[in-house]
Amino acid sequence: MDEAKPGDLSGRPAWVLSDGRAGHLAILLGIADTLGLAAEVKPVRPSWASRLLAPWGPAEARALDALLSEPWPAIALGAGRQTVPMIRALKKRSDGGIFTVLCQDPRTGADSADLIWVPEHDRLRGTNVVSTLTPPHRFGRQRLAALRATTPPDIARLPLPRIALFLGGPGGGYTYPAVEIERFARCLSAAAAQGASFLITPSRRTPPDLLCAADAATSGNARILWTGLGENPYADFLAHADAFIVTADSVNMAGEASATGRPIHVFHPSGGRRKFRDYHAALEMHGATRRLSGNAALHDPWTYEPLDAATQVAAAIERRWRDPR
Repeated sequence: MDEAKPGDLSGRPAWVLSDGRAGHLAILLGIADTLGLAAEVKPVRPSWASRLLAPWGPAEARALDALLSEPWPAIALGAGRQTVPMIRALKKRSDGGIFTVLCQDPRTGADSADLIWVPEHDRLRGTNVVSTLTPPHRFGRQRLAALRATTPPDIARLPLPRIALFLGGPGGGYTYPAVEIERFARCLSAAAAQGASFLITPSRRTPPDLLCAADAATSGNARILWTGLGENPYADFLAHADAFIVTADSVNMAGEASATGRPIHVFHPSGGRRKFRDYHAALEMHGATRRLSGNAALHDPWTYEPLDAATQVAAAIERRWRDPR
């Protein structure tokens, strides 16, 4: 650690505070990887009372004591309201010695951490706030290039174009009544009729009816359908797909696909909170996505500048680390 240059975070110890949400952890590890930090994931498990008070209440003493162990890290990163009290407490306990980063609007003001990342569709702004269109993640250009260097045999055997189908589920205000699942199935059937092969993976939120619809609509095509057994092939699907179909309820899936520069067709189910709709409108404006419909032309690709939020956020952290003013 002592050999690191002042202002250079590469190789320095870091604590990544995890509230258990996979999306939050992906954001934090994406930043940590890009900075080259020696990151240690620290689970945050407050009591139910402390969870209700977060982010405004104090850090729970029991949870804080379980987390604390000197020597202090150079940097601590958290995402989600459960980590906000812990990040503030770490800054205080270390007498300001830990550089702190929060991802997502902490709801407690811009002074809650040394640097805060928020998506562009959030309103928080400040001299220590950085915003990007997509969330940071672990699939930057270098990792995608490394994944593409070798194509797994089961993917290589599939005919072109290969369409990665990333399934989400209810969330973000989106719902999946039967009529929406039927509409989704019709869109997929039309896409399958164009002769594509498919790389399909669900998420933990994917309802059985949605997965069954995707299974039935693509059953006549060459494909790989991951059903939860063995290692998730998501990373290889992301790297080797020629285009994507994603559901609008997952900000991360659309954001990670947009790092590839390859076409993304987004299925918009019922509902959707305004910030999700604003996010997808911005992706469409950038040229990364188009709405999935029954007449989507999968053999008519388009290009756009790949989005790499982790590099932007890492650069902002380095700048503020060097000059806190």
